[in-house]
Amino acid sequence: MNEDSADTGTPSLSKPIDTGVARTILQRGEIELLGRMPYSSNATFLTRIVDGEAAVNGIYKPAKGERPLWDFPPGLYRREIAAYELSEELGWGVVPPTVERVGPHGTGSVQLFIDADFDQHHFTLVKNVKNHPALRKLCVLDLLANNTDRKSGHCLLSKWGTIYGIDHGLCFSAEFKLRTVIWEFANEPIGQELLCDIHRLAESVPPSVSPWLDQDEIDALLKRAQWLTESQVFPEDDGYGWPWPLI
Repeated sequence: MNEDSADTGTPSLSKPIDTGVARTILQRGEIELLGRMPYSSNATFLTRIVDGEAAVNGIYKPAKGERPLWDFPPGLYRREIAAYELSEELGWGVVPPTVERVGPHGTGSVQLFIDADFDQHHFTLVKNVKNHPALRKLCVLDLLANNTDRKSGHCLLSKWGTIYGIDHGLCFSAEFKLRTVIWEFANEPIGQELLCDIHRLAESVPPSVSPWLDQDEIDALLKRAQWLTESQVFPEDDGYGWPWPLI
């Protein structure tokens, strides 16, 4: 979930806010906790962020609220930021603006809340071919980021029609262990436009992404980009690549 809603005293957005403006508000605005998000395994808070007369809603994920995992080091919020920066470097805009902030519960990530149609998710969106270009970008982003938790509900259709991916805390492991619901494009060509974007990443990991990752994760990201530029097709499901629950 993400952006302004009526029960917070801020009107819902029917059109996108400029991402640069949103990022500035997220970075320097005053954070007010509105409540804890349900059904989240880690501490996740809906917030209102006010910068002068400008305000947006955001999702705040503090490091101290993370549940320890055996296969990921602490600091999952840093991977949320890395996924956003990766999307921006590719020029795709499929991850909402996400920044590092010191909030009421310490350092964490704050992501722009997307006002979305929450009856929609990947399994409904993929039925409409007009959504396929955005879903293909999310699919490639997950391949590059090695997303181990792309559930169907992590694909949001905003009120202004843009599709976003959220919840990227379980990404960028050096060990390849992709788990996603986006398998509809298996064995299809990735397409030259996307490949051109990936090719830039295959040469070097951008400095906006690398500070959020360990060196072995940076090396693995580079190798995954090189793999996709060489294979030029979406991989097929090996039978183990699905998250649970699916939605």
